Order: sequence, then C-alpha cells, then structure tokens
Amino acid sequence: MEQPPGYIDPRFLNQVCLLKKALYGLKQAPRACGIIITGNNSSLLARFSCKLHSEFATKDLGSLNYFLGLEATPTTDGLFINQQKYARDILTHAQLLDSKPVHTPMVVSQHLSSDGLLFSDPTLYRSLVGALQYLTIMRPDIAHAINCVSQFLRSSTEDHFLAVTCILRYVKGTLQFGLTFRPSAALGMLVAYSDADWARCPDTHRSTSGYSIYLGNNLVS
Repeated sequence: MEQPPGYIDPRFLNQVCLLKKALYGLKQAPRACGIIITGNNSSLLARFSCKLHSEFATKDLGSLNYFLGLEATPTTDGLFINQQKYARDILTHAQLLDSKPVHTPMVVSQHLSSDGLLFSDPTLYRSLVGALQYLTIMRPDIAHAINCVSQFLRSSTEDHFLAVTCILRYVKGTLQFGLTFRPSAALGMLVAYSDADWARCPDTHRSTSGYSIYLGNNLVS
C-alpha cells in the first residue's frame, strides 16, 4: 500500500491509512481471496504453488471441486462445471424448491413492458434477479430471459415477477445443466457470434443484443 496521489505527506512517506471498516461491509474482504491454478504441466504448477506459498500465507485445498458457487466435476474427456447448489439456494430463498418445473425459461410471445400493476415486494424482485444473474455464468440458456427481467429492477410489476417465477421453475427442472470444457486442437482460435432482436422492446424500441464467444470448442463468455 502507498499514500494516494494528492494526499502524500512528505514527513511520513512510509505511513499509510489504517483501514477501520472492511470493504463493502464484507469482514473477510481484506483478508482472504480465492485462486484457481490450472495447466497441463504438473511440475510447473507445483513450482508456481511453492513460489506463492513462499510469498504469501496460502493453503492448498487440493483438486478443484467447489469455488464461489461453481461445482467442478472431472469427466473422462474434460471438466464439467455447474451451479446446482447455488441454484437450489435461490429456489429455497424464493420458496419454489418444491414448485412444478416448466420446459422453457420464458414465453416466446411475451414482450415485457413497464406498464402494469406494481409488484408489492420490489426488494425480493431485485434480490432474485441479482442472484439469477450470477447463475448465467454456467447457464447461457437463461441469459436472455434474465436480461429481460433485469431491465425492470427500478420499477417491477406483477407480470415481471411472474416472468422471474417462470425462470426459477425452469431452473428447478434443469438443475443438472452446466458446461463441459474439453481439450481442443483449435484452442488458439477465438470465435464470436452475435445477434439482435431488432427493436423488440415495446417501451424504447431498442434491440436486445446477444453474443457468445468460444475459445476453441469451449464457450467462455
């Protein structure tokens, strides 16, 4: 750490501010972080881990299995990653863990609008949509639907909450979904696809764009 530009005290150049409150209110934020180290050279990984341990107070947790809500399972041809436990926690929070699943996250013909009866619990709406946004890391199948409901965080209606409920019921029936990452001969090739729905929004008449980026054969964004 160092003194910030514009607030440097020439008398005490080696002194810095004492943090009295943790960043963002998270008690663990200043003290701990998580790192995943991966590669195809085991001896290099071992040397790198030893170097980290010599510089910082680190603890090797072994092979990757759970990290920030992501569950990793080795397969015969790669690595399968999903967020099943995290998704269950969202369903529990929404009291929909025992709900009846549906086969699609969104009604195709439905065009969400800002008009309608306001939802009685906007805090619940925002918390559920915010949690679902993190779920899209390994669930591109719900990215578009969540993007649609995210546009109404400021003022949500009953119809918007029903749309969120539909997404959650779809998640209930697809908890096992995730992404499999496999070795690829074309790993150095970066391919991107994009699309737009051409002024579909009934309020602003703007397009909602979507994209997917592949590194080799693996979806990365």
